[in-house]
Amino acid sequence: MLPEGVQTVVLNPAAPADPLDWEPAGQLLTAAEHCQGHPEPLLRVLSAHPGMPPVPGTGNTAGLWQWLATIAAIDLAAARTIEPHLDAAAILRQAGHEWAAGSTWGVYAAEAPHQLLTAEQDGEGTWQLNGAKPWCSLAGDLSRAIVSAHTAQGRRIFAVRLSDAGVEVQQGTWHSRGLAHIPSGSVHFTAVPAQPIGAAGWYLDRPGFTVGAVGVAACWFGGAVGLYRTLFASAQRREPDQLALSWLGEGHRLLHGAGLALANAAGRADAQRLDWADALTVRGHVAAVCQRLLAMVPEATGPGPLVGDDAHARRVVDLGIYLRQHHGARDDAALGGKVLQAGGPW
Repeated sequence: MLPEGVQTVVLNPAAPADPLDWEPAGQLLTAAEHCQGHPEPLLRVLSAHPGMPPVPGTGNTAGLWQWLATIAAIDLAAARTIEPHLDAAAILRQAGHEWAAGSTWGVYAAEAPHQLLTAEQDGEGTWQLNGAKPWCSLAGDLSRAIVSAHTAQGRRIFAVRLSDAGVEVQQGTWHSRGLAHIPSGSVHFTAVPAQPIGAAGWYLDRPGFTVGAVGVAACWFGGAVGLYRTLFASAQRREPDQLALSWLGEGHRLLHGAGLALANAAGRADAQRLDWADALTVRGHVAAVCQRLLAMVPEATGPGPLVGDDAHARRVVDLGIYLRQHHGARDDAALGGKVLQAGGPW
């Protein structure tokens, strides 16, 4: 059941997804309403529930993404806190690993040329992590993480406890105005015990990798819906002229197309047919819609919401940072390569 006043973000109005059947779903929506960009209320709810969260690709992916988008439309920092937790659950379930009751998770798989994390086995066969990992969101607030590291056999992922003595979270380097309370700095690992998840190369090759990538786009989509709601409310306050109606129509058209793309991808995920070309296509389309709304809404509404509406002002800068997980022209180049290889559908 939705908390009072929360409006669901619907991906496909003609075929609404089934509601998400997860006990803390409503509690997390309430926490998102009150968190004001801070992750702590969401983490308290997540840590209070022992069971594994729902995962995509198992029959109601549209419902899960619709719920994530609803969270993101309320507060993008809330979505940014929850989405990696759900992604970790999907990885662990696909690999056949048990869920640790009361745990909160991050997924740290980014690479940087000046930082390297390696994994080796000691004399007793225990894997240990050494080195540095960039872009580790909320590493100082979470209990566990899935981390990618380089081994002699290739890149591999591991589960680690972030409370271990060898884990050092680099403080004071996150100066972002967007997602300001979701610090994503580096973490240094020194002889940290790690549990291998899958074989070398499994993380990137598994079918669930593309599904998780589109789940992030569902969060971007929710942020864009939040922007559109500000645009809509502005048009309601006075008689809209032709320009205001044009902006409303364009925004609706763009969001409608992005929602349908996500709904279609959800169906393909449940059918185990969502490939990387699909994921790049949907992510690119949703990112472009977000960029257009980020430009359109301030033009349509003027400076008022940016200086007088805290939630809207945070949404604008939060979405700008969140979208940096999309690599723009580089992702389009990757998609173009796959289209060329496949012979092209047009």
